[in-house]
Amino acid sequence: MLKILIADDHPVFRRGLKQIIAETTDMVVAGEATNGWEALSKVRTGDYDLVLLDISMPDKDGMDVLTQLKNERPALLVLMVSMHPEEQYAVRALKAGASGYLTKESAPEELIVAIRKVSTGRKYVSSALAERLAALLQEDAEVLPHEALSSREYQVMCMIALGKKATEIAKELSLSVKTISTYRSRILEKMKKKNNAELTRYAINNRLVD
Repeated sequence: MLKILIADDHPVFRRGLKQIIAETTDMVVAGEATNGWEALSKVRTGDYDLVLLDISMPDKDGMDVLTQLKNERPALLVLMVSMHPEEQYAVRALKAGASGYLTKESAPEELIVAIRKVSTGRKYVSSALAERLAALLQEDAEVLPHEALSSREYQVMCMIALGKKATEIAKELSLSVKTISTYRSRILEKMKKKNNAELTRYAINNRLVD
């Protein structure tokens, strides 16, 4: 029996996942977490085979949780389930150690297929993402500027592109405004952009923000 921890801050979505999994005979929801810190605590004290992890959670971002989980429990399977399109986070999540990436718009049957696939040690990605990954493996594949950003830099860039101010970003990420300013400077330098407007245009053109 595959023991699953669901980490998501939306109770309705957690309930939906539990109902889908309850219809199977080879897996069970053994725990729930409503934020990143709780997810880490549950994994440290509980016995789980797989974590269904949301990217956008309060207190601690899902990508940060993923990195910490893989550092502490390398063998633990983590399947990212997010509202963000694959273009935004999937490749980054897989590079950070996730076993797969699924959007919240996916059909219930796809969730079960994904869980069963990663439980056998394989990766789960959509066919569209598989093509993107294949392209990245080619020596002559184009490396887009945002792919050189760290996970935190990428997160800050997307928030800037959404029109959020430094004070808003700092509060949401529990960082100082000065730290956000430093991240912004690094992002502009790495991306070779002059200002927030150019970053926003780039993010929109590359479908990094909705």
